[in-house]
This record gives sequence, C-alpha cells and structure tokens, in this order.
Amino acid sequence: GASASSLTILSRMNLSDYLGPNIMYDEAMTLKVHQAALDELTLTQGMVQSGQLIIARGELVTQSDFLIIESLRKEYESNPNVGKNYLVVYLGQLLLITLIFMAMFWFIYYFRKDILANRRQTLFTLGLIVVMVGLTRAASTQEAVSIYVIPFVLVPIFLKTFFDIRYALFVYMITLLLAGFWVPNSYQFVLMNFLAGLVGVFSLRSYYKRGILFYTAIFVLASYTIIYIILTLLQEGDFGQINWVDVLWLAGNALLILTVYPLVFVFERIFGFLSDATLFELSDTNQPLLRALAEKAPGTFQHSMQVASLAEEGVLKVGGNSLLVRAGALYHDIGKMENPHFFIENLHEGSNPHNELDERTSAKLIIGHVLKGVEIAKKHNLNETIIDFIRTHHGTGTVQFFYRTYLNTNPDEEVDINEFTYPGPLPSSKENAVLMMADSVEAASRTLKAYTRESISDLVENIVSRQAEEEQFSEADITFADISTIKEIFKNRLTNIYHSRIEYPE
Repeated sequence: GASASSLTILSRMNLSDYLGPNIMYDEAMTLKVHQAALDELTLTQGMVQSGQLIIARGELVTQSDFLIIESLRKEYESNPNVGKNYLVVYLGQLLLITLIFMAMFWFIYYFRKDILANRRQTLFTLGLIVVMVGLTRAASTQEAVSIYVIPFVLVPIFLKTFFDIRYALFVYMITLLLAGFWVPNSYQFVLMNFLAGLVGVFSLRSYYKRGILFYTAIFVLASYTIIYIILTLLQEGDFGQINWVDVLWLAGNALLILTVYPLVFVFERIFGFLSDATLFELSDTNQPLLRALAEKAPGTFQHSMQVASLAEEGVLKVGGNSLLVRAGALYHDIGKMENPHFFIENLHEGSNPHNELDERTSAKLIIGHVLKGVEIAKKHNLNETIIDFIRTHHGTGTVQFFYRTYLNTNPDEEVDINEFTYPGPLPSSKENAVLMMADSVEAASRTLKAYTRESISDLVENIVSRQAEEEQFSEADITFADISTIKEIFKNRLTNIYHSRIEYPE
C-alpha cells in the first residue's frame, strides 16, 4: 500500500517536466570502443623465440607442442622462403627456371623443329606459359582468389588442338613446374593439375561432336574433386578437414573449359592456326568454293574427292592429321576453275584445246593452275596451311607429257626445262607429301588402258619411286617405310575402285 501510494504521488508531481536524461547512447563511440578492444586482441596464443627448441627427439608431444608445430607448418606452406636469404633463393629460382626452359628448348629442337622455325607458334607457346604463370603469381598474393580457379587444363587442350598431344603434355608439365614456384604446396598443385590435364586432353578428342566440351568439363571437375579429396585425406587423415570451398573454386575452373570454342576461334584468327573443327567445316562440300569447283570443273571436283579419299587413308596408316590432308586435297586444284577445259579430267571426248597450242604454251597453262589456285585461296581467306597444299602438290616436278613431246618435236633445239617445271616449293610436311603422291597416282590411273592388278601396281611404283628419286619428299618428315606403306595402300585402294574392270585369269 505504501509503495503504491508513493508511486501515485510521484506521478501526480509530473517530474518529467522538470528532469531530463543525463545519459545518451552514442552508436559511433560504442563501435569505436568495440574496435579498440578487438584490436588489442592477439591472433596468436604464444611466441617462439628465434633459436628456441620446440621439442627434443623422443620427447612426448603435448597439446602445446602440437599447436606450435602446426603453426610452423602453416607458416612454411604459406611462405616457403621464410627464414631464408631471399637473394640466394631468387638466384636458385632463376637457375632452375633457366634449366626448365633449356629442357623445353631441346625437346622442341629435337622433336618439333618446325615450331622453332615459326615465330607465331613459338610466341603462342610462350604466351600461354607466361599468362598461366602470371595468373598463378597474382592469385597467390590475393586472399580473395584461390589458385584452384585458374584453368590450367586449357593449356594442353589448346596445344593439342593446334599441335600434337606429345608437345601439349610436355609444355603443360613445363608450365606447371614454373607455376609451382608461387604456390604453397607445389607437389599437390602439380599432381592435381597434371592428372586433370590428362583427363581433359584424352576426353576432348573430337571438337565437332555436339556436347563434347560439356562432358569434358564434367570429367575434369570429377578428376579434380577426387584427387583433391584423396590428397587431403592423405595429409590430414580426417574427412572434416576437406575444404568444400576449394571444391567450388575447382568447379569454376572446370566451367572455364566451355570457353575453348570461342578462344580457339580467336587464336586461329590471330596466329593463323587450324583446329579440327575448322578443318571439318572446310571439308564440307557445300562450302561456296567447293560448290563453285563442282560447277565449273566437275571432272576436277571428282578427281579431288578421289585424291582426298586416297590421301586420308594413307595418312591414317602412317600417322598424321587425316582431317588436314582431306581438306587440303579438296582445295588443291581450285586453280583449275580458271581454265577448266585445258585439263584432261574436264575434257569432252573428241575435244582437246591443246591441239591448237604449242607445247610451251600448254605447259604454261597447266603450271599456271598452281599460282592461280594460291590467288583464289587468298581471295577466299583460306588458311596458309591449306594454301601450302596448293603450292606444293606438284613440288618442282615437270609437266612430263608436254616436255617429252617438245623434245621429240624439236630434237636439235636446246630446251629450257624451267619452262616445263612447276615453281614449287617442295612438300614440307607428311600430309603435303602424301597428297602429292595421291594426286599423281589418281590422275595417272585414269589413263590406264587395262585395269589389272599388275598395271595398277606398276603405275603406283613408277610414279611414287620417280618422285622419291627426284627428292620431292626431301623436306617432308616422311620415311622410306612410310612411302612403302602408302604405295601398298594406294595399290589396294585403286584395285578396289576399278574392281569391275579388272580381268581375272580363267
């Protein structure tokens, strides 16, 4: 009763009219005090002096000792050079990097000398290495970005696309070794990326198959995740230590594989490369240039199709890019569109315009289809690799028919053989050489009067052996064993083509 009475009296006095608050909440000051208190907190639980013994051999490891040792391990992983003379460390790194680049140089010199001779190809290779190592260095200094997001798998994929798988994997290993200088656990880094790179390269075999990049990304992500989990369990021995945030970074890495198609397109334009996808497109007979060839020179078009089939089978047997030689074969005679009626495969029975011309003029017209083909190819922006097939498919051979006819007609006249000789250059690759053989053999096979096994075999032997004797293949990476294999393939293939015309003994 007394307290209630007191409250009633106080409420009637309206003290709020005479008294004001003397304590106010200051949010800014509160936050400042909190931050000051946090700043005074230390992230460490103790201190180890330089030279201090942490634990002796055979001594029981206590919880305190374990925390110190674990702290030391993390410090070494985050900064491998801790406690070392930086000048000596950098000198050692420089020497090791020099040795790595020397190894790469010797490999390319002995196995892919053509890349050293091509400035664009060399620049592309070095550019890939520098970009990937640079990204690794940048990511290693940023806590917000993980090195796991860097798409190293793109390196072997691009190199396999434009070169070959052996070169791709070697340069990939060089790239990983160089990038390993900037990562905490270099062994885990190199192992994870190299194995994932193998999966990426071998799963991405055919660019022109729909959805192949999507499946490759899935396979790469699966390999990354499995390897990461295995290595974590080996190091930590606990499933709870698996950092699933790292797995998310790896997922982002795998998704970047989907950028292969647009980047391949860009690199083709910048460096003049050819991918399998582009070769597949070029081999489509609905391409405007091939349709024009079929309309203006149908005989030449059919000849090119047969040559493409022969050359493709030959390259598949001796090793090489079958898509490349097929595309090159389809375009090698486009120069004949200019004057198609001067070439035997386009002549109608009973008509031969060469009857009205002398041998030198006829030879000039025949030889001219090479230069005209190069001109047409450049006009239609064909890749230089395809244009090389046009330039080299006759090498420095002679137009035998008109040359011998001229010799017989003018026995007393001194003949300039250069007037009857193709300008070259010689074939510079296995694919170029196989196309030269296929072109000559297919064209000559049309002139046989009797299609017997013996006549076809003799034809192939004579033509290819003459080309070899004239050293037409001296600049190509093709062996005598390859040439023998190709001759047998051509004999069998031509025998099958002309099967219905072969006379069998009774």
